[in-house]
Amino acid sequence: MMLSELAPPAAGSGHRFDAERRWAASLALRFANRDGVTRLVQARHQGPLRVQRPFYPEGNQEACHVYVLHPPGGLVSGDALTIRAHIERDAHALLTTPAANKLYKADSQGVAWTQHTELTVEEDGTLEWLPQETIAFNGSKGAQRTHIALQGNARCLGWEVMALGRPASDLPYVSGRIEQHFRLTLDGKPLWLERQPLDPAHPRFAGRWGQGGATVQATLWAVGIDDAAAAIEALREALPDNPRWAVTVRHGVLLLRYLGTSRNEAWALCEQAWHLLRPRWIEREAHTPRIWLT
Repeated sequence: MMLSELAPPAAGSGHRFDAERRWAASLALRFANRDGVTRLVQARHQGPLRVQRPFYPEGNQEACHVYVLHPPGGLVSGDALTIRAHIERDAHALLTTPAANKLYKADSQGVAWTQHTELTVEEDGTLEWLPQETIAFNGSKGAQRTHIALQGNARCLGWEVMALGRPASDLPYVSGRIEQHFRLTLDGKPLWLERQPLDPAHPRFAGRWGQGGATVQATLWAVGIDDAAAAIEALREALPDNPRWAVTVRHGVLLLRYLGTSRNEAWALCEQAWHLLRPRWIEREAHTPRIWLT
């Protein structure tokens, strides 16, 4: 899919899209196994999206760690951000970001931003998609679309952590609208489809049957764990015992959800779950990216 083919927010979504103010940035990465070493064989970019050089911090060259850099640090009205990563057979890539992604308040015209992530993993490939959290400022308007396409016995583990507003600065998320679309497929067939509008004006935002007033949410997914039931039991035994998170498995996809008010709690939950799951998933201990510690 070319950048020009990405659709603007749908009619009726509450978003205004202005083609003349479309400030596009895109990044296309491709990883391949070359003689037992995962190499970043392609890195094409347009606008302010880059990657640092590949890292191999795990003591071997099987897993290639890459940091995705977006120097502006966030999205404003009219921005169109596209990230694509393709993992070839027998390759293993871990992608993360150096800082939080910020979704800024829409301008006076209410022009939306868009963010599209497309991840493809071929048979016997492995992808870890571990970005740092996203912070939505009050009044932000836009759409996030994530499509993960797996082939054969491809493995993928990733997460999305979203913080709404900035409570520490007494700036809650009380206006705006963000639409999130997740699509995970295996050989073209859907395993997990989800659409979620984050709209403070909608009853579900405050209703106990919906958002329930929560300001932070997180989802961790994993595909390719041989014994998902045992993995779930291990998570339930090791993770904090509280009602703000739950874990299940459907159609071979392990899903861990968090709904609460603490970014730190959500992040720690996801990171701890990753450390617990990785040995069961790919028989390798988790190696924390150094950028998270800076």
